[in-house]
Amino acid sequence: MSIRRRDFLSSFGAASFAAALPLTKGEVDALAAPPLADSPWDVTWVDRIKGKYRAVFDSPGFSDGAALFRSVIWARQYKEVFGTTPAEMSTVLVIRHTGIMLAMNNEFWQTYDIGKRKKFKDAQKNKFFAQNPIASVSAGTPPQFGEMTIPKFIEAGGIVLACNLAFMDPVSIVEKQEKLKHDEAEKKARTFLLPGVILQPSGIFAVLRAQEAGCNYILGS
Repeated sequence: MSIRRRDFLSSFGAASFAAALPLTKGEVDALAAPPLADSPWDVTWVDRIKGKYRAVFDSPGFSDGAALFRSVIWARQYKEVFGTTPAEMSTVLVIRHTGIMLAMNNEFWQTYDIGKRKKFKDAQKNKFFAQNPIASVSAGTPPQFGEMTIPKFIEAGGIVLACNLAFMDPVSIVEKQEKLKHDEAEKKARTFLLPGVILQPSGIFAVLRAQEAGCNYILGS
């Protein structure tokens, strides 16, 4: 579901809004794009936030997936200090703004050369990332880092939400490279989302909704 830019901006005043909120190109494209066919937002994830300890880790930046690492470490440390069980921990990861590429699978990264395109460089190898650093476990990864991937996080009960406004950046990439119409590109881009990632109207919506459900806020990247 996309938002018409002119309708959105007219309610604020285009000049003042643009000056106050610098947007990524993908977010600007989202505001300009026509809405996708009826596709109601899934907000049932809120019902899964039942743990005694609740936190939402906000990932507006790429940061090599640091927000996910911090969320996993938080759960480990609470288990170490308080002896908590997985059922007592409710963890939400919100991927938005320039961090949106973390929600995309390795096929997308490789097909559209995302590491080079976005200048995401692996500092240890001094090379652009060839794949999403938190989409899967790379060969040679130490065991203690084996669960620090989005699939493992979701499998363990974590909730991963992605900003639909920022998602228009991947959509724009598909649209231009494949020469598709916007709606067709959006449908194709959705096939590249990591399984279990839930698109939300915006990352801010997701963060605030998680806080309303009792999650403490952490800026993770």
